Amino acid sequence: MLSTVISRLAQGFVVIFCLLAITFGLIRLMPGDPFSGEKSHAEHIIKKNKERFKLDRPIPQQFAAYLEALTRGELGYSAVKEQPVAKIIGQSFPASLILGICGMLIAILVGIPAGIISALKKNSIIDYGAMIIAMIGISIPSFVIGPLLAGQLATRVPFLKVAGWGDPFDWILPSLTLGLATAAYLARITRGGMLEVLNQDYIRTAQAKGVSQLSIVLKHAIRGGIIPAIAYVGPAFAALITGSFIVETIFQVPGMGQHFVNSTLSRDYFLLQGVVILFGALIVLANLAADIALVFLNPRLKSNNA
Repeated sequence: MLSTVISRLAQGFVVIFCLLAITFGLIRLMPGDPFSGEKSHAEHIIKKNKERFKLDRPIPQQFAAYLEALTRGELGYSAVKEQPVAKIIGQSFPASLILGICGMLIAILVGIPAGIISALKKNSIIDYGAMIIAMIGISIPSFVIGPLLAGQLATRVPFLKVAGWGDPFDWILPSLTLGLATAAYLARITRGGMLEVLNQDYIRTAQAKGVSQLSIVLKHAIRGGIIPAIAYVGPAFAALITGSFIVETIFQVPGMGQHFVNSTLSRDYFLLQGVVILFGALIVLANLAADIALVFLNPRLKSNNA
């Protein structure tokens, strides 16, 4: 187990470094800089600002200086927002994290049971109905689901709000919007995993011995059947946190998605780099958590890592 964690962390550092290096190079190849655009300053001010942020140096030297700052725990300074990047991220990340956690909980509580029931009722009306609903959930994008929920639920349920982020009731609609699409994927993945396990010989042996279906599912099938779903949950959780810009915009959630898009449009180098580092780290950690969960669920993986 320890070797698996160390190996995944080492791979994660390499992934984050490559991601940062590619992002660092690409955004500096875009036309313009953080000091040009609609609010462009005088030429001498732009020159001083470039010297201040070391943007007058060659790209390799800029990258080396940025890596040195990272070793000191500094993410840089946003030239557009005129605030430290760490402060900007610290103010907006909690909202995205809460939204991602709530969305993932909804996806798990809806998708995995739906997939298990569909597998147990294979080729029945319940199975067909659940999978049709799942396909609809996969096909409809969040910018359609969000306004539908806001229009249909918020107008009928008094405590639900169309926009804002003041209390836990404000989390419900954006979390549903995020979680339902992921629940649809989880339902299909769980169904496939359960069907594969239910067709194994040891399941047929248990059935032949007269073991109840509930016991077979809880003690034998579910542990192996949800392995594909667990493998999907890790990256999906990171995606819910990092890819919720549309949902955050619809429901006016002050999360991280706005910074990812706005920093790209305004060429806010250091803010964009800080967001990329955070998103990359989240994906690495989520995949690591999924790998650890898979080792516990699959004894063969535990013996391979021993």
